[in-house]
Amino acid sequence: MNNTFKTVACSDISISELMLPSHTNFSGKIHGGYILSLLDQIAFACASKFCGNYCVTASVDTVNFLKPIEVGELVTMKASVNYVGKSSMIIGIRVEAENIQTGHIKHCNSSYFTMVSKDKDGSNARVPGLVLSNLQEVRRFTNCLKQISLKKEKDRHEENFNYSSIEALANLEKYNVRIELG
Repeated sequence: MNNTFKTVACSDISISELMLPSHTNFSGKIHGGYILSLLDQIAFACASKFCGNYCVTASVDTVNFLKPIEVGELVTMKASVNYVGKSSMIIGIRVEAENIQTGHIKHCNSSYFTMVSKDKDGSNARVPGLVLSNLQEVRRFTNCLKQISLKKEKDRHEENFNYSSIEALANLEKYNVRIELG
């Protein structure tokens, strides 16, 4: 059993970066792929800071792009550990963009990354336990439990569901697809 515990606050980290024209997509907004790269960097930094080990991205569980980010806006990403397992952590990240001329701040993205702690040999390493200090931290931890449960349920469904059954194929008729199996 792990005897070391750390507070969520021990994992808190934020980064800010000015969005440049070189970060844009073809519509002139900041490219989602660029934001994903920054998200992965802060998830790594947050997880590594919390556990004291090198960490790898195991999955990107949710990325919700809520509002576009414009050139010239100051993007701030805030991350913290929301959940810990034995060697894994779920990192919650909030992305805000500030118009530096008006001071207006908008919530642009929420993301959840599962990171795994590694030892010097590349094996999974134990992470500290998590001290939940307020109801918001309890809510975030509980939401992660639900997320993990849904992921396990999806995996079980994938293992057991018969996609070739007559019922499964007939059920697809209500969607915008045409089935042409060879």
